[in-house]
Amino acid sequence: MELNDIVTQFIGTENYSLSPITDGLINTTYLLEDKDRKKKFILQKINHHVFRQPEVIVNNHLMINELLRSNNYQFQIIEPIPSLSNTLLVKDANDEPWRMLSFVENSITFLTAPSLQTAFEAAKAFSYFLSIVNTEKLPVIEDTLPNFLNFEKRIADYKKALENAAPHLKENAKAEIEITNQLISLPDQWIAMEKSKQIPKRIIHADVKISNILFDQNHKPLAVIDLDTIMISTILYDFGTMIQSYTNRTHEDDGSANNNFNAEMYKVVKEGFLFYLKEKLTPEESAYLDYAAQVAIYIQEVRFLTDYLNGSVYYSTKYSEHNLDRTKNQLELLKGLRAYLDC
Repeated sequence: MELNDIVTQFIGTENYSLSPITDGLINTTYLLEDKDRKKKFILQKINHHVFRQPEVIVNNHLMINELLRSNNYQFQIIEPIPSLSNTLLVKDANDEPWRMLSFVENSITFLTAPSLQTAFEAAKAFSYFLSIVNTEKLPVIEDTLPNFLNFEKRIADYKKALENAAPHLKENAKAEIEITNQLISLPDQWIAMEKSKQIPKRIIHADVKISNILFDQNHKPLAVIDLDTIMISTILYDFGTMIQSYTNRTHEDDGSANNNFNAEMYKVVKEGFLFYLKEKLTPEESAYLDYAAQVAIYIQEVRFLTDYLNGSVYYSTKYSEHNLDRTKNQLELLKGLRAYLDC
Protein backbone atom coordinates (compact mmCIF):
# COMPACT_ATOMS: atom_id res chain seq x y z
CA MET A 1 0.00 0.00 0.00
CA GLU A 2 1.65 3.21 -1.13
CA LEU A 3 1.51 6.54 0.68
CA ASN A 4 -1.05 7.75 -1.85
CA ASP A 5 -3.37 4.93 -0.78
CA ILE A 6 -3.05 5.96 2.86
CA VAL A 7 -3.84 9.58 2.04
CA THR A 8 -6.91 8.75 -0.06
CA GLN A 9 -8.28 6.50 2.69
CA PHE A 10 -8.34 9.58 4.92
CA ILE A 11 -9.39 12.37 2.55
CA GLY A 12 -10.79 10.59 -0.52
CA THR A 13 -8.97 12.67 -3.11
CA GLU A 14 -5.67 12.65 -4.95
CA ASN A 15 -5.70 16.43 -5.19
CA TYR A 16 -3.35 17.05 -2.27
CA SER A 17 0.22 17.98 -1.36
CA LEU A 18 2.54 16.40 1.22
CA SER A 19 5.46 18.06 2.97
CA PRO A 20 7.68 16.13 5.41
CA ILE A 21 8.09 17.47 8.94
CA THR A 22 11.50 16.36 10.12
CA ASP A 23 11.66 17.65 13.70
CA GLY A 24 10.42 14.45 15.33
CA LEU A 25 12.72 11.60 16.30
CA ILE A 26 10.28 8.69 16.48
CA ASN A 27 7.28 8.96 14.16
CA THR A 28 7.24 9.86 10.44
CA THR A 29 5.24 13.05 9.99
CA TYR A 30 3.85 15.01 7.04
CA LEU A 31 1.87 18.18 6.56
CA LEU A 32 -1.03 17.15 4.32
CA GLU A 33 -3.01 19.74 2.39
CA ASP A 34 -6.35 18.70 0.93
CA LYS A 35 -6.58 21.07 -2.03
CA ASP A 36 -10.23 20.28 -2.72
CA ARG A 37 -11.31 21.37 0.75
CA LYS A 38 -8.44 23.83 1.16
CA LYS A 39 -7.69 22.31 4.54
CA LYS A 40 -4.48 21.11 6.20
CA PHE A 41 -3.89 18.10 8.43
CA ILE A 42 -1.03 16.24 10.09
CA LEU A 43 -0.48 12.77 8.63
CA GLN A 44 1.71 10.50 10.72
CA LYS A 45 3.08 6.98 10.66
CA ILE A 46 3.38 5.73 14.23
CA ASN A 47 6.65 3.94 14.94
CA HIS A 48 5.30 0.57 16.05
CA HIS A 49 8.78 -0.57 17.09
CA VAL A 50 8.64 2.06 19.84
CA PHE A 51 4.88 2.16 20.38
CA ARG A 52 3.93 -1.49 20.16
CA GLN A 53 0.25 -0.84 20.86
CA PRO A 54 -0.77 2.13 18.69
CA GLU A 55 -4.41 1.60 19.65
CA VAL A 56 -3.46 2.53 23.21
CA ILE A 57 -2.01 5.83 21.99
CA VAL A 58 -5.27 6.64 20.22
CA ASN A 59 -7.44 5.67 23.20
CA ASN A 60 -5.32 7.70 25.62
CA HIS A 61 -5.48 10.70 23.28
CA LEU A 62 -9.28 10.51 23.15
CA MET A 63 -9.55 10.29 26.94
CA ILE A 64 -7.24 13.28 27.44
CA ASN A 65 -9.18 15.32 24.89
CA GLU A 66 -12.41 14.56 26.73
CA LEU A 67 -10.83 15.71 30.00
CA LEU A 68 -9.69 18.93 28.35
CA ARG A 69 -13.08 19.66 26.81
CA SER A 70 -15.01 18.91 29.99
CA ASN A 71 -12.79 21.22 32.05
CA ASN A 72 -13.06 24.31 29.84
CA TYR A 73 -9.53 24.06 28.45
CA GLN A 74 -8.60 27.31 26.75
CA PHE A 75 -5.91 26.12 24.31
CA GLN A 76 -6.66 24.44 21.01
CA ILE A 77 -7.16 20.67 21.16
CA ILE A 78 -5.50 18.40 18.62
CA GLU A 79 -8.21 16.08 17.32
CA PRO A 80 -7.72 12.63 15.76
CA ILE A 81 -9.42 12.63 12.34
CA PRO A 82 -11.14 9.37 11.30
CA SER A 83 -10.60 7.80 7.91
CA LEU A 84 -13.43 7.55 5.41
CA SER A 85 -14.15 4.08 6.84
CA ASN A 86 -14.43 5.70 10.30
CA THR A 87 -11.25 4.23 11.77
CA LEU A 88 -8.60 6.30 13.57
CA LEU A 89 -5.78 4.07 12.39
CA VAL A 90 -5.06 2.84 8.86
CA LYS A 91 -2.52 0.05 8.31
CA ASP A 92 -0.21 0.01 5.30
CA ALA A 93 1.16 -3.04 3.45
CA ASN A 94 3.85 -3.46 6.12
CA ASP A 95 1.19 -3.44 8.85
CA GLU A 96 2.44 -0.06 10.05
CA PRO A 97 -0.22 2.25 11.53
CA TRP A 98 -1.05 5.69 10.16
CA ARG A 99 -3.23 8.41 11.64
CA MET A 100 -4.42 11.89 10.76
CA LEU A 101 -4.64 14.80 13.20
CA SER A 102 -6.08 18.30 13.07
CA PHE A 103 -3.69 21.10 12.10
CA VAL A 104 -3.35 24.43 13.90
CA GLU A 105 -3.11 27.23 11.35
CA ASN A 106 -0.54 30.02 11.68
CA SER A 107 1.40 28.17 14.36
CA ILE A 108 5.15 27.93 14.84
CA THR A 109 7.44 25.70 16.89
CA PHE A 110 10.91 26.00 18.37
CA LEU A 111 13.59 23.37 18.88
CA THR A 112 15.17 25.49 21.63
CA ALA A 113 13.80 28.42 23.57
CA PRO A 114 14.61 31.65 21.70
CA SER A 115 14.24 33.72 24.88
CA LEU A 116 13.61 33.46 28.62
CA GLN A 117 10.09 34.77 28.09
CA THR A 118 9.27 32.08 25.52
CA ALA A 119 10.63 29.40 27.84
CA PHE A 120 8.46 30.76 30.64
CA GLU A 121 5.39 30.69 28.37
CA ALA A 122 6.13 27.09 27.36
CA ALA A 123 6.56 25.92 30.96
CA LYS A 124 3.40 27.80 31.92
CA ALA A 125 1.51 26.11 29.06
CA PHE A 126 2.53 22.66 30.27
CA SER A 127 1.62 23.72 33.82
CA TYR A 128 -1.84 24.68 32.61
CA PHE A 129 -2.26 21.45 30.64
CA LEU A 130 -1.21 19.31 33.63
CA SER A 131 -3.46 21.23 36.01
CA ILE A 132 -6.45 20.59 33.74
CA VAL A 133 -5.95 16.86 33.13
CA ASN A 134 -5.16 16.00 36.75
CA THR A 135 -8.68 15.92 38.06
CA GLU A 136 -9.78 14.30 41.29
CA LYS A 137 -10.56 11.02 39.54
CA LEU A 138 -8.09 10.03 36.87
CA PRO A 139 -9.15 8.05 33.80
CA VAL A 140 -7.62 4.66 33.07
CA ILE A 141 -4.58 5.70 31.07
CA GLU A 142 -2.65 2.74 29.66
CA ASP A 143 1.14 2.78 29.53
CA THR A 144 2.42 3.25 25.97
CA LEU A 145 6.08 2.75 26.99
CA PRO A 146 6.37 0.04 29.67
CA ASN A 147 9.34 0.56 32.03
CA PHE A 148 10.19 3.90 30.44
CA LEU A 149 10.27 5.54 33.88
CA ASN A 150 11.60 2.52 35.75
CA PHE A 151 14.79 4.11 37.03
CA GLU A 152 15.78 1.01 38.95
CA LYS A 153 15.83 -0.86 35.64
CA ARG A 154 17.75 1.98 33.96
CA ILE A 155 20.53 1.63 36.54
CA ALA A 156 20.49 -2.16 36.26
CA ASP A 157 20.73 -1.90 32.47
CA TYR A 158 23.71 0.43 32.82
CA LYS A 159 25.52 -1.92 35.18
CA LYS A 160 24.91 -4.83 32.81
CA ALA A 161 26.18 -2.81 29.83
CA LEU A 162 29.27 -1.81 31.79
CA GLU A 163 29.96 -5.41 32.71
CA ASN A 164 29.62 -6.64 29.11
CA ALA A 165 31.05 -3.69 27.18
CA ALA A 166 33.95 -4.06 24.77
CA PRO A 167 37.23 -3.03 26.43
CA HIS A 168 37.89 -0.17 24.00
CA LEU A 169 34.46 1.35 24.73
CA LYS A 170 35.10 1.23 28.47
CA GLU A 171 38.50 2.81 27.95
CA ASN A 172 37.07 5.58 25.78
CA ALA A 173 34.41 6.36 28.37
CA LYS A 174 36.65 5.87 31.41
CA ALA A 175 36.19 9.40 32.79
CA GLU A 176 32.42 9.41 32.20
CA ILE A 177 32.01 5.97 33.79
CA GLU A 178 33.88 7.19 36.86
CA ILE A 179 31.57 10.19 37.33
CA THR A 180 28.48 8.09 36.62
CA ASN A 181 29.52 5.56 39.24
CA GLN A 182 30.20 8.30 41.79
CA LEU A 183 26.60 9.51 41.33
CA ILE A 184 25.02 6.04 41.06
CA SER A 185 22.95 6.53 44.22
CA LEU A 186 21.41 9.81 42.98
CA PRO A 187 18.09 8.20 41.85
CA ASP A 188 17.73 6.09 45.03
CA GLN A 189 15.49 8.59 46.83
CA TRP A 190 13.25 8.85 43.75
CA ILE A 191 12.94 5.07 43.54
CA ALA A 192 12.21 4.82 47.27
CA MET A 193 9.55 7.55 47.16
CA GLU A 194 7.74 5.80 44.32
CA LYS A 195 7.85 2.42 46.05
CA SER A 196 6.56 3.87 49.33
CA LYS A 197 3.95 5.96 47.48
CA GLN A 198 5.34 9.07 49.16
CA ILE A 199 4.62 11.01 45.98
CA PRO A 200 1.26 10.74 44.19
CA LYS A 201 0.61 9.25 40.79
CA ARG A 202 -0.58 11.78 38.25
CA ILE A 203 -1.15 12.11 34.53
CA ILE A 204 2.06 13.40 32.99
CA HIS A 205 2.93 14.41 29.45
CA ALA A 206 6.39 12.76 29.61
CA ASP A 207 7.78 14.64 26.59
CA VAL A 208 7.71 18.28 27.62
CA LYS A 209 10.32 19.67 25.23
CA ILE A 210 9.52 23.10 23.85
CA SER A 211 8.88 21.71 20.36
CA ASN A 212 5.71 20.12 21.75
CA ILE A 213 4.14 23.55 22.19
CA LEU A 214 2.59 25.34 19.22
CA PHE A 215 3.01 29.11 19.43
CA ASP A 216 1.45 32.00 17.58
CA GLN A 217 3.55 34.60 15.79
CA ASN A 218 3.91 36.57 19.06
CA HIS A 219 5.31 33.51 20.85
CA LYS A 220 2.13 32.92 22.85
CA PRO A 221 1.13 29.24 23.27
CA LEU A 222 -1.72 27.91 21.14
CA ALA A 223 -1.64 24.17 21.86
CA VAL A 224 0.14 21.35 23.66
CA ILE A 225 0.85 18.58 21.17
CA ASP A 226 2.21 15.02 20.95
CA LEU A 227 0.23 13.10 23.55
CA ASP A 228 1.77 9.75 22.58
CA THR A 229 3.77 9.47 25.81
CA ILE A 230 0.94 10.42 28.16
CA MET A 231 1.13 8.12 31.19
CA ILE A 232 0.47 7.81 34.90
CA SER A 233 3.60 8.55 36.92
CA THR A 234 5.09 11.28 39.08
CA ILE A 235 4.79 14.87 37.91
CA LEU A 236 8.38 15.32 39.09
CA TYR A 237 9.44 13.67 35.84
CA ASP A 238 7.83 16.38 33.71
CA PHE A 239 9.56 19.11 35.69
CA GLY A 240 12.89 17.30 35.61
CA THR A 241 12.86 16.70 31.87
CA MET A 242 11.73 20.27 31.27
CA ILE A 243 14.88 21.46 33.04
CA GLN A 244 17.00 18.88 31.20
CA SER A 245 15.63 20.12 27.88
CA TYR A 246 15.37 23.90 28.39
CA THR A 247 18.45 24.86 30.42
CA ASN A 248 21.11 23.48 28.08
CA ARG A 249 22.96 26.34 26.35
CA THR A 250 24.22 23.94 23.68
CA HIS A 251 22.89 21.07 21.62
CA GLU A 252 22.96 17.76 23.49
CA ASP A 253 25.33 16.35 20.84
CA ASP A 254 28.06 18.81 21.82
CA GLY A 255 30.58 16.76 23.77
CA SER A 256 32.99 19.68 24.15
CA ALA A 257 30.48 21.93 25.93
CA ASN A 258 31.65 23.86 28.99
CA ASN A 259 29.39 25.71 31.40
CA ASN A 260 26.30 24.77 29.38
CA PHE A 261 23.80 25.14 32.25
CA ASN A 262 21.66 28.30 32.08
CA ALA A 263 20.66 29.32 35.61
CA GLU A 264 18.34 32.11 34.43
CA MET A 265 16.49 29.60 32.28
CA TYR A 266 16.12 27.33 35.30
CA LYS A 267 14.46 30.11 37.29
CA VAL A 268 11.92 31.05 34.62
CA VAL A 269 11.06 27.44 33.76
CA LYS A 270 10.47 26.65 37.43
CA GLU A 271 8.32 29.76 37.77
CA GLY A 272 6.29 28.77 34.70
CA PHE A 273 5.89 25.17 35.84
CA LEU A 274 4.53 26.29 39.22
CA PHE A 275 2.22 28.94 37.72
CA TYR A 276 -0.87 26.68 37.71
CA LEU A 277 0.46 23.76 39.75
CA LYS A 278 1.83 25.41 42.90
CA GLU A 279 -1.37 24.93 44.89
CA LYS A 280 -1.96 21.43 43.52
CA LEU A 281 1.41 19.91 44.39
CA THR A 282 1.89 18.07 47.66
CA PRO A 283 4.59 19.37 50.05
CA GLU A 284 6.77 16.41 49.04
CA GLU A 285 6.44 17.18 45.33
CA SER A 286 7.32 20.83 45.88
CA ALA A 287 10.28 19.94 48.07
CA TYR A 288 11.79 17.56 45.52
CA LEU A 289 11.61 19.68 42.35
CA ASP A 290 15.31 20.62 42.45
CA TYR A 291 16.21 17.01 43.14
CA ALA A 292 14.00 15.84 40.25
CA ALA A 293 15.90 18.08 37.84
CA GLN A 294 19.16 16.41 38.84
CA VAL A 295 17.75 12.91 38.50
CA ALA A 296 16.22 13.60 35.08
CA ILE A 297 19.55 14.81 33.68
CA TYR A 298 21.44 11.96 35.32
CA ILE A 299 19.08 9.30 33.97
CA GLN A 300 19.33 10.75 30.46
CA GLU A 301 23.12 10.66 30.77
CA VAL A 302 22.95 7.05 31.96
CA ARG A 303 20.79 6.14 28.97
CA PHE A 304 23.27 7.66 26.52
CA LEU A 305 26.21 5.98 28.25
CA THR A 306 24.40 2.63 28.42
CA ASP A 307 23.73 2.74 24.70
CA TYR A 308 27.33 3.69 23.98
CA LEU A 309 28.61 0.74 26.01
CA ASN A 310 26.12 -1.54 24.22
CA GLY A 311 27.52 -0.49 20.83
CA SER A 312 24.96 2.28 20.11
CA VAL A 313 22.00 0.07 19.25
CA TYR A 314 19.13 2.26 20.52
CA TYR A 315 19.74 5.92 19.70
CA SER A 316 20.35 7.01 16.14
CA THR A 317 24.00 8.02 15.79
CA LYS A 318 26.00 9.76 13.06
CA TYR A 319 29.49 8.74 14.22
CA SER A 320 31.06 6.21 16.59
CA GLU A 321 31.43 8.56 19.58
CA HIS A 322 28.05 10.25 19.20
CA ASN A 323 26.51 8.74 22.33
CA LEU A 324 29.67 9.43 24.29
CA ASP A 325 29.49 13.10 23.29
CA ARG A 326 25.87 13.15 24.41
CA THR A 327 26.95 11.61 27.71
CA LYS A 328 29.62 14.28 28.20
CA ASN A 329 27.12 17.02 27.43
CA GLN A 330 24.63 15.79 30.02
CA LEU A 331 27.33 15.38 32.67
CA GLU A 332 28.42 18.98 32.10
CA LEU A 333 24.79 20.11 32.36
CA LEU A 334 24.37 18.17 35.60
CA LYS A 335 27.60 19.63 36.96
CA GLY A 336 26.32 23.15 36.31
CA LEU A 337 22.94 22.45 37.89
CA ARG A 338 24.45 20.90 41.00
CA ALA A 339 26.83 23.84 41.38
CA TYR A 340 23.88 26.22 41.07
CA LEU A 341 21.94 24.25 43.70
CA ASP A 342 25.08 24.01 45.85
CA CYS A 343 24.94 20.21 45.94
